[in-house]
Amino acid sequence: MSKSALPRRSVVVGAAATVVGWNTVGRSWAVAAPAPDAAPDAEAAADTTSGADALAALPRLDGTLVADTATLARFGGDFGHLVTAAPRAVLRPGSVRDVASLVAFARRHRIPVAMNGQSGTGDAAELESHSSYGQAGVRGGVAIDSRGLDRIVRITPGRAVVEAGVTWAQLTDAALAKGWMPPCLTDYLHLSVGGTLSVGGIGGGVQRYGFQVDTVESVDVVTGTGELVTASASANRELFEAVLGGGGQAGLIVRATLRLVRARERALVLNLFYDDLGAYLADQKKLMLERRFDLQVGDVSRNAAGTGWRYKVEGVVHYDGTAAPDRAKLVRGLRCVAADTTFTDQTAREYAYRVDAFAGFLKGAGLWSQPKPWMSLFLPASATETFMREATALLTPEDLGAGLLLFYPFRTDVFTRPMTVMPDEPVGFHFDLLSFPFPGADHAAALRRNRWLYDRAVQLGGKRYLIGAIPDVTHADWRRHYGTRWGRVVAAKHRFDPAGILTPGQGIHS
Repeated sequence: MSKSALPRRSVVVGAAATVVGWNTVGRSWAVAAPAPDAAPDAEAAADTTSGADALAALPRLDGTLVADTATLARFGGDFGHLVTAAPRAVLRPGSVRDVASLVAFARRHRIPVAMNGQSGTGDAAELESHSSYGQAGVRGGVAIDSRGLDRIVRITPGRAVVEAGVTWAQLTDAALAKGWMPPCLTDYLHLSVGGTLSVGGIGGGVQRYGFQVDTVESVDVVTGTGELVTASASANRELFEAVLGGGGQAGLIVRATLRLVRARERALVLNLFYDDLGAYLADQKKLMLERRFDLQVGDVSRNAAGTGWRYKVEGVVHYDGTAAPDRAKLVRGLRCVAADTTFTDQTAREYAYRVDAFAGFLKGAGLWSQPKPWMSLFLPASATETFMREATALLTPEDLGAGLLLFYPFRTDVFTRPMTVMPDEPVGFHFDLLSFPFPGADHAAALRRNRWLYDRAVQLGGKRYLIGAIPDVTHADWRRHYGTRWGRVVAAKHRFDPAGILTPGQGIHS
């Protein structure tokens, strides 16, 4: 429908109704007038126009574009609850074509757009973006609810094709039903595939498989021009490498083809405890390089006396039937506190969903919805002990609250996607501060602490993960983060998003 074909009637902007067009003069959305008994909100009452000449009609959509107050408020925040950036409309796509049509329309009118994962267990009240500091926010623009793209297209031996809004939990269960499993799962499974692929996607399988983006065979991407492109290592490679871990800057992932591995029946989970940081670091590297475990993570918590920190290795060996691994062999030659070693034998699915019980506790305690200044860093192994001693001297039990600090090694050669930059050493450590502060915590102070830790990590050769709550990140910070790859970042943005409308919340090109 052209501008002139729009009906000549009064159009209310911002009321609780479906969007029908864009006011090119007032640069605001126009929606069908509300029912006579519906009271328009303050913005709607103040922002009206008549006459179709100022309106550009939306393209035909299989889904809907809405602008009601409740929906805009829901998409204005994220899991961190530290930044508010409300959109002025939300697309609930009915198809991949909707995303392409909307982005093409947004480009013509210079309207910012971002995909929003809306992750969670399914309760609408709990669904939200799982960025920590407004990265998926799109102030004054259009948020695309990826829950509208929740179709598992097919699962075949060794491969899955899914839309971006499918969660890793949905994919895990569908794959397990056919004897397969994603090789690298996030700890919390109720995150969208498109969301984690946009930032990398990290979990306990990182030592063997890299990020989740390293297990991707191809993606369907809507670029900033509204073009729908299939990209892989052999076709449209520049786009393929730009969007995997690229923070949504060059395109929006709408579908992905992922590698699967054979599922094993059971998981033997081993917990090793250390009071000495040096021994912990040495054993973590030893275990990783010897490949004793299929999955290997670790965390840091206060010791029982509350006088210092304790370090834990969590190793997992998957097996089938009754062929359980030799427990004595798994702990041979280690310097852990032997008396505290524990083993847990469970199904592979039980281990994959292990975080759900902890999440349920946090929700019941009211902490899930509290502000959470999370931060993830990647440290070069040579500087890890220095950084960790400084960090643990700074951190307090109140900084963690009911949360935890993940801390474990990885090999940098397993990361194959250019946008997921890593320290320039063969081995690095993941420092993942997952704080759940109690009510009344000083969040401004926590953000200042995060900034100090980030700056110190960078001084030591470290890098960051894109979801973290790090304040006042500058253009110079981003250039330093990407280093020699900065030119590729800029070139991809100019080529695939020439109007600069995609995912402004990351702040990479601001």
